[in-house]
Amino acid sequence: MKIMKIMKTRNRWQTPYLAALVAAFGLVAVFSIAASAQQSEEILIRNATILTASHGTIENGSILIRNGRIAAVGKAAEVKGSAGTKVIDATGMFVTPGFVDSHSHTALDSINEGSLSVTAMVRMRDVINDTDINIYRQLAGGMTTIHQLHGSANAIGGQNSIIKLKWGRPVEEMIVSDAPRTIKFALGENPKRSNANFPGVARRFPATRMGVEETIREAFTQGREYMQAWDNYEAARKRGENPLPPRRDLKLEAMADVLRGKIDIHSHCYRADEIVMLLRLCEEFGIRVHTLQHVLEGYKVAPEIARHGASASILPDWWAYKMEAYDAIPFNAAVMTRRGIVVSIHSDSNEHARRFYQEAAKMMKYGDLTEEEALRLVTLNPAVQLRLDKRIGSIDIGKDADLVIFNGHPFSVYSRPEMTMIEGTIYFDRKQDLASREKLAKEKKDLIEREKKAPTQAQPTQPGRPPVPTLSEDDLDGHLHGYPRQNQKQ
Repeated sequence: MKIMKIMKTRNRWQTPYLAALVAAFGLVAVFSIAASAQQSEEILIRNATILTASHGTIENGSILIRNGRIAAVGKAAEVKGSAGTKVIDATGMFVTPGFVDSHSHTALDSINEGSLSVTAMVRMRDVINDTDINIYRQLAGGMTTIHQLHGSANAIGGQNSIIKLKWGRPVEEMIVSDAPRTIKFALGENPKRSNANFPGVARRFPATRMGVEETIREAFTQGREYMQAWDNYEAARKRGENPLPPRRDLKLEAMADVLRGKIDIHSHCYRADEIVMLLRLCEEFGIRVHTLQHVLEGYKVAPEIARHGASASILPDWWAYKMEAYDAIPFNAAVMTRRGIVVSIHSDSNEHARRFYQEAAKMMKYGDLTEEEALRLVTLNPAVQLRLDKRIGSIDIGKDADLVIFNGHPFSVYSRPEMTMIEGTIYFDRKQDLASREKLAKEKKDLIEREKKAPTQAQPTQPGRPPVPTLSEDDLDGHLHGYPRQNQKQ
């Protein structure tokens, strides 16, 4: 009601589009009200096939949820609730952990700050859009936690954020407060701007792969000097001196924290040579790459990656969408897994994130991963990469009750999620969704009809400005991100 009153007073009911937008808010209200009511309930999911992702499959099992966490899991005969427990009958259904996407650009108003080669000072948490409909769509596919990465326009991009997809809740409640700090690096065609030549626009450094390496080395060197300047300042104060503090620089402050090990590096990469280059460069400065992103040629240098201690978050079977992706193979996940590397699958796409479980299923075909190994690619392994495996990623006692209930085996193309919950709160319920569609459609129609009959006011106009060339993530990566590319040959 508050939203409607504010919009009325500001006279923003003048277009059918905005009226439809208000109707969409009804969907948020339906689930946020339901979510609030479930916060303190004890819930028992009963008689399901439970794919734990950590200790095998439990046939005819039950899960007890209390205060948003898993209180018990085991055979149905062994797991019981109290008298007032809400029971969800999951007979014939399958339960998995909520899916974790280690590389996402969902719910962000901006992705790339591409004006500089190093933008470590910008933060993705400052541009989170909690009304992005892709949050709800991905909940409908079982996604519960995403790692929101800066884009790959820079050798060193911005600081990332980790959120849970609590549709209808404010950004502050979505952000995982105890998550580690992470930063996006990028190698190859994107940061050297291979496909970004505009007439009359000067080429930005770096323009080669060796320039990308030097950009990162220079940033590390500057960060080390900045760290030393502050260490000297603090040492002088302890000696009783009164020195002037160094000038604060948010970019170099972030780089210093990378060198201190306080910020994890997640790096976009494709080719084997540049992967090894970054590993060696980080070792030169006494740090390591936490996770290699995309890492399409990781199978070529799996021993080197394992020896360095990096994990790998991959595109499952994307291939040849640009030159540096030409040598990708779908056996990448299996090869690196057999080398002892923690491997996950990521979406990098609003569309792929809606059917994450099917992407994992492919890896049973390409490389003979077991069912649990394949499931871990989208649950426990990305949780490990985000240092959140003590909270999420598997169905174990004490972990957050981030769960998905499927109507069949999640690796079947005929299965779909029926319910998705985060910390014991239901944020997607297919039955409730279907029941609300007719009501929302009627509300939308009524609002549009009301707009057509309302007296209109002439709105001031001004001549349009010439378009400013901009770069989308597609232009930089050369691959699709969940939407069709204009003028692309089919």
